[in-house]
Amino acid sequence: MTTTLHITVDDREQLRAETVQFVQDAEAGEQSAHDEKPVIQFGSYNDLVDSLTPLRLELIQAIAEGNPESMREAARLVDRDVSDVHSDLKHLEALGILQLEDGGPSGAMQPVVPFDRIEMHIDYPFIASIDTTPASA
Repeated sequence: MTTTLHITVDDREQLRAETVQFVQDAEAGEQSAHDEKPVIQFGSYNDLVDSLTPLRLELIQAIAEGNPESMREAARLVDRDVSDVHSDLKHLEALGILQLEDGGPSGAMQPVVPFDRIEMHIDYPFIASIDTTPASA
């Protein structure tokens, strides 16, 4: 079974409204559509590109394919400095894109990508005042 991480970019106000609705649904004990699939939502395109740089995307793919046993081994996979990779791994862990698990060699933290793929949906209106709600037919 393929596990897909869905990444979206939506208006900050829409993101805020959905977060409030999610909290209200959770407090009422109701299922939310967000419970059905893993989703990371950014408030703007700039937030997305600041967090998912080409180097970080390359690192995610290298970890998914190479299954490194430590951060040091992950750095070797992408031929980058260990301290830079460590910083990127911590950032990606905070986003929920990967996990750092105990149990690598000599107690090293092992980076694990729990997804098989990432799908991105980016809403990028050219004019800020455009209504992006779908028209009813």
